[in-house]
Amino acid sequence: MASNGTTSTSQSHIPNFRGEKYHLWSLKMKTMFKSQELWDLVKNGYTEPNPAPVVPDQQLRETRKKDAKALFFIQSALDDDIFPRISAANSAHEAWEILKQEYLGDQKVIKVRLQTLRRSFAELMMGEKETVQNYLSRVTEIVSQMGSYGESISNEQVVGKVLRSLNESFDYLVPAIEESKDLSTYTFDELMSSLLAHETRVRKPCDKVEEKAFQMRGESSYRGKIENSGGRYCRGGFRGGFRGRGRGSGRGRGRHDEGRQNKYGIQCHYCKKNGHKEAFCWSKQKDKQKANFTEKVEEENNLFLTHSNVVDDANERM
Repeated sequence: MASNGTTSTSQSHIPNFRGEKYHLWSLKMKTMFKSQELWDLVKNGYTEPNPAPVVPDQQLRETRKKDAKALFFIQSALDDDIFPRISAANSAHEAWEILKQEYLGDQKVIKVRLQTLRRSFAELMMGEKETVQNYLSRVTEIVSQMGSYGESISNEQVVGKVLRSLNESFDYLVPAIEESKDLSTYTFDELMSSLLAHETRVRKPCDKVEEKAFQMRGESSYRGKIENSGGRYCRGGFRGGFRGRGRGSGRGRGRHDEGRQNKYGIQCHYCKKNGHKEAFCWSKQKDKQKANFTEKVEEENNLFLTHSNVVDDANERM
């Protein structure tokens, strides 16, 4: 019963192959075969005794059983359109080699593709604005493709390549890693963690500055609209307030019914001009907006200085 449970669980997790990205599918299948202790049999096959014994011994029966299990996994992984290509295979090794030949090609094709992948690996460079996650994904994709063609790249080679190909934002981090770590034992996962942490530290102050600058651009645009529409409103409001038709005071129809007689009798305490109160003084509003804008600019400059100090402190700690 335990054996059946293991087989059932493995079958439910068999990676499906639809004819695309064979190198990824084959890597997943290899891992599954190894977990079931079947990979050596799939990779190398086995030889049936000739002539076949009338009563096979225990070891031969076990080998045949394991081979049938591995062949079943391969058959179950294939789409219906691909399955006919291996339907005549009598062993897991035979079926595996048929797929490998078709989707990887013969030795000449493999050699050409490997040369292309080696060149791509050698020319890998991180983009100026590329994220660490995206760049490392590109690196691992090429490494996994090379592995599917039988070429293994050591962890030390991959780590060294990444360190040599990072963009300028990591110029201070790379020497620190090279001096403080033993690159022969420094794993790819450890390097990824260090790079992601550094990227987060550097980006955080920048994100705050960009957010603040964006807010200021929005406020500046909004202020421009207020100056245009608000100015007209105030002037229109004043004009409306002083457009009374009647001759007596208090008979005007404007929004601010001050009356003709009061037009020149009121003096603003802020600009000292006649005709309006301080609460409606446009000069005061304009000066206040200028003061707010100056304060925002100073805040932005302080954020940039903070960003520089944070980066400098991080570099000194490294």
